[in-house]
Amino acid sequence: MQLLEGKKALILGVANERSIAWGIAKALKKHGAQVALSYMNEKLKTRVEPLANEIGADFTFELDVTDENHYDNMRKEVIDKWKNVDIIIHSLAFANRDDLRKDFSETSRQGFSMACDISAFSLIGVANSLKDLVNPNGSIISMTYHGSQQVIDGYNVMGVAKAALEASSRYLACDLGKQGIRVNCISSGPIKTLASSAVKNLSSFTKVIEEKAPLKRNVTPDDVGGAAVYLSSGLSNNVTGQIIYVDSGISIMGA
Repeated sequence: MQLLEGKKALILGVANERSIAWGIAKALKKHGAQVALSYMNEKLKTRVEPLANEIGADFTFELDVTDENHYDNMRKEVIDKWKNVDIIIHSLAFANRDDLRKDFSETSRQGFSMACDISAFSLIGVANSLKDLVNPNGSIISMTYHGSQQVIDGYNVMGVAKAALEASSRYLACDLGKQGIRVNCISSGPIKTLASSAVKNLSSFTKVIEEKAPLKRNVTPDDVGGAAVYLSSGLSNNVTGQIIYVDSGISIMGA
């Protein structure tokens, strides 16, 4: 059964075949959605376009969320290629490596601003740019992590940025609900991706999952993809403003 037949999914943040966004792209495509993929710059374009061809994406486009012109270009691409959209996957995050390696109190002003701009404001910018193009019962989904709720050693400023992302998601859910647009977050367990490689203790995080999580296993991008299918489909028709955990249950455990 294909849950997303005829739906159009804009997937932002694929960097390579290990990306969470790539796991989501494959899952949405498997369930019948048309997909389009963004790439951040020309360097990443060479990695993303072969994946787009592999999955049969309708189109690719450049999106650097720090460049205001790119929001307008994204909107034009959607109108030109699709006219409208049903699903927006926001899998975009960045923090300076230095700010993830030192004590949190030493976070730079520039680094704080950059992390929150790219990782949190971009969700607002994307939603505002495309909201009138989203079909009724549309779904916007962003990626977060439990470091937004509790202190995770080494996650530092990215935890603050993810907290801002989650709060933004709730406010957007209220704002866009009158248009029938649902806005949710998926909080996955730690996954080894290009973005997460900057977090100094990632390997120890994954070991903790295997030892202490109820399911004793790490999460994969494909696992996150399954949750994204649910949040994109009619199965989650009245689910909005929520954080859905896909983390083998580690977030329920005490110290």
